Amino acid sequence: MEAGVWGGLVLVFLVAELATSGALFSLPFAIGAAGAGVAALAGAPVWLQVCLFLIASAASLAGLRPIARRIDRQAPRLEVGAGRWVGRQGVVTEAIPAGPGQTGMIRLDREAWRAESSLEIPITVGSTVLVTRVDGVRLVVLPLTEVEP
Repeated sequence: MEAGVWGGLVLVFLVAELATSGALFSLPFAIGAAGAGVAALAGAPVWLQVCLFLIASAASLAGLRPIARRIDRQAPRLEVGAGRWVGRQGVVTEAIPAGPGQTGMIRLDREAWRAESSLEIPITVGSTVLVTRVDGVRLVVLPLTEVEP
């Protein structure tokens, strides 16, 4: 193959690597294509270029995966969805009755959420609650301060 084809593949793999955050998955293939491109410039036969691409890609993939895993573990987790509310405090805006499955409303920042009591006790309006978990589309809360009715 021509060195230009390998150069094009290097660019494709580098762009793919930039499009995937922190994965380091396409970079080994860019390294392999670069090695095969150097072999093509040196006049190596196509079978040797392809073998060099496969070997260099596999070796760099094996070397970069541990680094990618370490980067992934150290990256801060972005809280998305309802799970971001676990451990946060809210205020009851509609009384939460006692009993399993009984729900009221709470306000977290500027959002209103359906909530139920984790202790199955009634929680009055104005009370401060702590979100302990998410159960479907409901938040399960623990009363922190109780406001008298």
